[in-house]
Amino acid sequence: MNDASQRLETVRAGIARAAALAGRPSGSVTLIAVSKTHPLEAIEPVIAAGQRDFGENRVQEAQAKWPPLSERHTGLRLHLIGTLQSNKAADAVALFDVIHSVDRPSLISALATAMERSGRRPDCFLQVNIGDEPQKGGCAVADLPALLREARTAGLPIAGLMCIPPAEVEPAPYFALLAKLARRHDVAGLSMGMSGDYETAVMIGATHVRVGTALFGERS
Repeated sequence: MNDASQRLETVRAGIARAAALAGRPSGSVTLIAVSKTHPLEAIEPVIAAGQRDFGENRVQEAQAKWPPLSERHTGLRLHLIGTLQSNKAADAVALFDVIHSVDRPSLISALATAMERSGRRPDCFLQVNIGDEPQKGGCAVADLPALLREARTAGLPIAGLMCIPPAEVEPAPYFALLAKLARRHDVAGLSMGMSGDYETAVMIGATHVRVGTALFGERS
């Protein structure tokens, strides 16, 4: 096998192992290959190895990279996992299949308008600032009920909740809190877990894990 196939098989095996320990089918977890900052020549082998869900941080970078890839390959699904500016909402709705970083009323309004105008309806995750970190996006835990009501009223397709736990601390309590919030507010999806902690996230209920380094190596 080539390197891309080996890395992809290793991550998929980790997901399957964690899911089995939690009594879940491995097919209940979507692996998102985080391709941000990586060039087409690094992404192509991962697609060839069978991966179909990819994550990008910035609308402009994705606009440059993904149209040609989508022309060459069928079944690709593109996830926006980075902060989204409201003035880029229309571009994001046009390009992405899933948006993981909905975190404020102005963005909900912009996305709802863009969806109505375009007829495209990407799934949306509400991002929660689970560690209450000022440098990170996401709504405060206390603000989640109001934001969720607003998103539902606006008609956004709510897929679940997303978080990025604080770095260099045990992530399990933060994943558990997000799972508790999802149950409380009757949302099914949990976008949580990255290269260093995706197995922990899966055992706690992640439905989507965002893995970059383990698949592509360290970014330059």
